Amino acid sequence: MAGGAQHRVVIVGGGFAGLNAARGLAKAPCRVTLIDRRNFHLFQPLLYQVATGALSPANIAAPLRSILRRQRNTNVLLGEVTGFDLGAKTVSLRDGATVPFDTLVLATGATHTYFGHDDWADLAPGLKTVEDATEIRRRVLSAFERAEREPDPKARERLLTFVVVGGGPTGVEMAGAISELARQTLRNDFRAINPRDSRIILVEGQTRVLGAFHEKLSAYALNALHKLGIEVRLDCHVVGVQADQVEVKADRPDAVAAAIPTETVIWAAGVKASGLGKLLADAVGGVPTDRPGRVTVNPDCTVGSRSDVFVLGDLAVQTGADGKPLPGVAPVAMQQGDYVGGVIAARLKGDTSPPRPFKYWDKGSMATIGMAKAVAETNGLRLTGVLAWLAWLFIHILYLARFENRVLVLWQWAFNYFTRNRAARLITGENAANPAEPHRAVPPGEAVVKG
Repeated sequence: MAGGAQHRVVIVGGGFAGLNAARGLAKAPCRVTLIDRRNFHLFQPLLYQVATGALSPANIAAPLRSILRRQRNTNVLLGEVTGFDLGAKTVSLRDGATVPFDTLVLATGATHTYFGHDDWADLAPGLKTVEDATEIRRRVLSAFERAEREPDPKARERLLTFVVVGGGPTGVEMAGAISELARQTLRNDFRAINPRDSRIILVEGQTRVLGAFHEKLSAYALNALHKLGIEVRLDCHVVGVQADQVEVKADRPDAVAAAIPTETVIWAAGVKASGLGKLLADAVGGVPTDRPGRVTVNPDCTVGSRSDVFVLGDLAVQTGADGKPLPGVAPVAMQQGDYVGGVIAARLKGDTSPPRPFKYWDKGSMATIGMAKAVAETNGLRLTGVLAWLAWLFIHILYLARFENRVLVLWQWAFNYFTRNRAARLITGENAANPAEPHRAVPPGEAVVKG
């Protein structure tokens, strides 16, 4: 790769991986173009707090141009990438424009998957975008409003039943937040109903919640969920989603599907990679993708025989030191972005030696179940309760993109802690003026350029 100020690096996706790669090239002799279909970087791990009214979208998002405004060699383009021409070395945008590159970095992330039941999407939204979060917030809060006006006890019970599908960190955090919303924030807000009567059900297909964590931490999380009044159904799978019920079946040969009357279902059961990954793998040729559509990458994050094409974050399959694929979490994406930025910068400065393989530094995992209830593990150290919760708060504040976001979130969390209030519980969007009308979801678009 020849050095020089005119070398063109195109980064597709302004998420954790793409943004860190761009930042790593701040002083490199190149022109960087960052393309995203949104004009902001989103801190996805806190989307569930937007969905339950604890934070506003602006608290966890920051304009990409603002983040990179001091990086003079970087240009931000608002656009949706639809394909690649690796021979001509260009990326195609939906509006017909093309953007040339000398080095391509693809970090377009993942969206939720329904495992072959895409018809469930309108009835059971996932949580990957700001629109997902505000739609879930609308549905949850509207359910309470409709229950307040509902004279039929059975219909009221159905409206006050919330089903979260998936017992990983997102599902556990979401279920805990809905419970606290109902039992603390809204406890004195209604006259005809008691929000504390709400029924929150968490459905998980494995034998325990937070299956990636140590068994003791999973047991703590399960106990904390029970203390919050959440029903946890383990070894169960959702086999049907309808407008007024969810069908759940236990993993036993003799099991019969049981219907749970509900009108609010939240999906946190799985992810699939952006469709751009398969397009790029096919363009390179001979590069496999796994079942969720992630691209198999080399130890230096390049793809196949193309040393000028990198794939990062949730879109990439890369093996860790233990021989297992790296998890699809923010720290992996951030470290890969830093690494690839360094590799490209070194090449542009004339370093022709093979780069050292990417090595993920696992700083640990954490998840919060509710106020002062969390689990964390790092290097064999396992924390639960208040200490884990404080660690979770600190790490999430640290990872927010801008100082302004950190101050806003810290202030909002302090306010929420002392008042048990959630100031951002606004019903917005479709049917906001008439919550008694049936729900109709905004069709979820694939997040093809979020990393």
